[in-house]
Amino acid sequence: MNELISYPDGIHALESGYGRPQLAAIHIVVDEGRAAIVDTGSNDSVPRVLSALAMLGIEPGNVEWVMLTHIHLDHAGGAGSLMCALPKARLLVHPRGLRHMIDPSKLWEGTAAVYGAERAYQLYGRLVPVPPERIVPATDGLELRMGKRLFRVFDTPGHARHHICIWDDSAHAFFTGDTFGLSYRELDVDGRVFVLPTTTPTQFDPEAMHESIDRMLSMQPQAMYLTHYGRVTDVPRLGADLHRLIDAMVAVARAARGDEVARHVEILAGLEQVIREEAGRQGWALDEEQTLELLRMDLELNAQGLGIWLDSQRVAEPQPA
Repeated sequence: MNELISYPDGIHALESGYGRPQLAAIHIVVDEGRAAIVDTGSNDSVPRVLSALAMLGIEPGNVEWVMLTHIHLDHAGGAGSLMCALPKARLLVHPRGLRHMIDPSKLWEGTAAVYGAERAYQLYGRLVPVPPERIVPATDGLELRMGKRLFRVFDTPGHARHHICIWDDSAHAFFTGDTFGLSYRELDVDGRVFVLPTTTPTQFDPEAMHESIDRMLSMQPQAMYLTHYGRVTDVPRLGADLHRLIDAMVAVARAARGDEVARHVEILAGLEQVIREEAGRQGWALDEEQTLELLRMDLELNAQGLGIWLDSQRVAEPQPA
């Protein structure tokens, strides 16, 4: 498998090594001898990034930006370690995530609560703090230049409140993190790609996700660069699929009865049915068992996230006098 895929406009997708092949990409943007890196993978990804930079003829000192779409550790776990290897780079992160890059202890605690401490350490290793003077808050509308290349920050909540997407004006494309869903290369059919929304813990907000998707679509992008995984085009079709599937997943959650384990099991079963129906609609090549196995972890996390979202809705509802 080619671990470094080169796309138009000086954009490259690097296999991060996280999980299975073609699960998580690190994007490297090269322009006139400079580079920017979008998302970092885990600590284990850092040697891969440095090797890819060497292949592309980029010295570590010529990396100007490390840009995090959000601070979930499959996207940002290696940020601190990578910054140690890139002496002149600045780290771009949402203001809500800034303090967690300076002191990642609470970020680690939250991740360990989802995966368990032992599994979390296996996946991500020890989180390294980033000096505050090297961090730039990614406020909505912020514009950054790398030579003649212009990047613009879009605040895009829905998957997480601290999520940004990054507009690359030269490529007329977004780096979308998780806001524009996940695209599994195993589900491609004759080059036709598909996307699925992610409702993982703990800050899923369907209304905000719909709005963020529409805001990106309004820019009429030629492509989206997804951390999971790589470049996708036919953007209007994919956006419509995301809107439809977000609503389907929310409907599953709202229909669930019971509490705690019983409700979780019901939501998970409902999500599996959504996937069966989508497989029939899209004509995926994998059979039902293979498809559900491929999506097993994501479906589990999505069910957890929908449960947390349901609980947040109950808290927000006005109580009877």
